[in-house]
Formats: sequence, structure tokens, C-alpha cells
Amino acid sequence: MVVKKVKRLLDRIKNGATQAKKTEEPQTKLKIIPRDSHPISRKDISSPALKVLYRLNNSNYQSYLVGGGVRDLLLGLHPKDFDIATDAHPEEVNNLFNNSRLIGRRFKLVHVLFGREVIEVATFRGHHETPALSANQSTSSEHGMLLRDNVYGTMEEDALRRDFTINALYYCVKDFTIYDYAGGLKDIEKREIRLIGDPEKRYREDPVRMLRAIRFSAKLDFTIAPATEAPIFELSSLLSNIPAARLFDEVLKLMLSGNALNTFRQLRHYNLFGQLFPSSEYSLKKGPERYLKLIEQALINTDERIKQGKPVTPAFLYAALLWPALEDQWEKNKSNNTPPFPALQQASQKVITSQCKSTSIPKRFSFNMKEIWEMQLRLPKRSGNKALLLAEHPRFRAAYDFLLLREQSGEDLDGLGQWWTDYQKSDEHVQRGMTNKTREHDSRPRRRKKRYSGNAQKPPQ
Repeated sequence: MVVKKVKRLLDRIKNGATQAKKTEEPQTKLKIIPRDSHPISRKDISSPALKVLYRLNNSNYQSYLVGGGVRDLLLGLHPKDFDIATDAHPEEVNNLFNNSRLIGRRFKLVHVLFGREVIEVATFRGHHETPALSANQSTSSEHGMLLRDNVYGTMEEDALRRDFTINALYYCVKDFTIYDYAGGLKDIEKREIRLIGDPEKRYREDPVRMLRAIRFSAKLDFTIAPATEAPIFELSSLLSNIPAARLFDEVLKLMLSGNALNTFRQLRHYNLFGQLFPSSEYSLKKGPERYLKLIEQALINTDERIKQGKPVTPAFLYAALLWPALEDQWEKNKSNNTPPFPALQQASQKVITSQCKSTSIPKRFSFNMKEIWEMQLRLPKRSGNKALLLAEHPRFRAAYDFLLLREQSGEDLDGLGQWWTDYQKSDEHVQRGMTNKTREHDSRPRRRKKRYSGNAQKPPQ
């Protein structure tokens, strides 16, 4: 009798937990799209990705192309990388490929290396509320952010654990079908970004999802669904809980996607830019209009260079994004009677140190940023052989481009940008004439040394 009562009690608890779980989890209705109803072809998938998919399948594991690769192929775009989801555990994947490595602690993954191409392989994730063995634990912070999530599950569970519906599509190389658990195909047709599950909870699990929503919206020219959009305004401060190093990587993804201007405007609209660049946001609100013009022109130029296949250095990008904060601090230092160059050096150090609390900046970039800024004071000094030495400086081109940005934003630099433009186009003879005619303007008064002739009486020793 006692055993039966305990069993009934346990059944009630189990059924109650199941009902609670059903109401909490998003409901799914699987749609399988056959080959003749979608445009994806194997010829559009990289050879390394196909090799990984086939080897996993031939080893009796499930494997699917997933996420952005499937989404972009459906949109007629060319994916930059291909990700794979499988029921094989990371260690099992690692054992299958000699050219692979295990990475990550928060999300354990496998990178399979084919020269410069990296195929990322992830094991199907399960629901982190599910009790797990100690080896596959999921832990959350006090804010609800997932600190570690290595709970493994089924493909359906994995689909519902992904962030946006358009990223929860799976392509199978066995029969060339697409599996859609979350209505991603419908949202692609509607050109809409929609979170899977409760938006506030999903943002708390990983606040970077707010940045990803902006990035996908700008990249794909999609709108953000109202329910997905609404919590961003209130939860933007959660980004302060994200490691600064991770946010630096996210900023590069945002600004180097070829849609930096649109991304920047959306970040400001949703109060996210101030979380990433607090000092610059303050200066943009309080400072002159040219601050905003300089950043936007820098981002326009960045987008253009990316479209042309030209390189973009993070140092130049950050130099522009932080210029409003730097100039404000520089002016404060000069108002305290600090000479211009030391005032600039002190300002750059303070601004970079402060910025690193929000998004870290590797030293190889911060050093170049300082040089770009400091050369703004050196470029006006062109007399004699100074112009030639400046033009040979490794950071000259970046500093010159930055000078043009300042002028384009409305700052009056007395035609300095045009002078340097003409100088670079001229031959050596014309360049010498230009530098001979240039009078160097130096804010520091020079002291002339007093000379004594041989007959003059020397001063007493």
C-alpha cells in the first residue's frame, strides 16, 4: 500500500514537471522540405564541409549542415563558413578527425581544420533544465546567463535551443531535405528576425543575442519581430556581464560585416552602443555634430572597403569610434595648461584604459591607435625633410585617411588634407618646393641660443 502511494506521488510530481516544461518550452511542428522544394545544392557547399558530413554519416552518426550556412543558401547568398550539428559527442568527433581540435568550456565544440577553412562541429544540445551527469552540466549566473552548457540532447531539442528561427534549419546530405522545427522558413519569407522561446529569458541566458539580432537585421535587411525587439531597450545593461574580450570579438563582427553604418544606427536606437562604447556615446550626446559625422563617415568607408575586398584594420575602426571621447579628454587636459602632445598622450591612455572595461583592445591594436592619433599632431609639421619622414612612417596612410575623416566631418584644419593629397601625387622636385614654402606652426615658443664670437668675453664659469 505504501509503495503504491509513493509511486502515485512520484507520478504526480513527474506529470506536473512535464506539464510545466511543456508550457515553458516553445511548441514545435516539424516540417520536412524535400529536395525539389528548396534551392540548396551540394555544389554550393564547401568540399571540407561535405567531407565532415559524410564521414560522420559513414561512422553511423547523424550530421546536418545547420545555422547561418543553410539560411544564407536559402537567401541566395554565399556563406563565409559552414557549421555542422551531430549526435556524436565532441570527443567522438575529435577521434574521427586527425585535423581537429577540441575548443571551449562554456560550449564545448570541435574545429576541423582544412588549411584556412575551419568547419565547426557541435553536438546536439538538450534542455539545460534537465538533470545532467556531472560531465554534462549546465550552470547559470544570478542574472540567468548560461555560464556552461554542455547538456546533450536530440536534434529537436537542439533546434529549440538555438537563438533565432532562421538559424534553426538543418540540411541533410543523405536525402537533401531540410528540417524546420521552429518556423524558420516562414520567417525567411517574411524577412523577420524572431527569437525561439521567451525573448526576455533567452536574452538573459546570453545577452549577446541582442547584438546578434542587430547584426542579422543589418546584414540581411530583415526587421526584428515586435516581441523579439521589445525587451532589448530594457535589458541592454546586461551586456555589462559579458567578458570584455568576447565583446571585442562581437564588435568586429558587427562592424566588419559590410553593413557597419546601418548596424551603428541600430545599436544607438536600441541603447546598445552606449554599453559597448560608453565614453563615446556620452561625447556624441554632449559634443558637436561633427563627432557623429566622423564616425558615420568612417563606417561608410569601412563598408566600401569590405565591398571592394580591401582589408580593414580594427585599430583604425576603434580610433574612429573612440575619437569623440579622446578629443573631449584631450581638450580637458589642454585646459589645465598641459602642452598639446603630452595632453594627447594622457588622453589616449585614459580613454583606452576606460574602454577596455567594456570591450578589451589587444595591445597590437591599441598601440597602432595611439600612433594614428599622435600623428594628427605631427602631420601639420611639414617643413624641411619632415614631410618625407612622415610619408615613410608605417602608420602614415592610416593617419592621412584619419585626417581626411576629420575634415569631412566639418573640422577646419586649414586645408591640411588637400596639402598631403597633393604632396603624395607630386614628384620629388615639386615636393621639395612644397615643403620649402611651408611654415611650421609650433605652439611651443623656441628659445634662440646666444652665440659668442671668438673675441667676445666669455661669461664667467
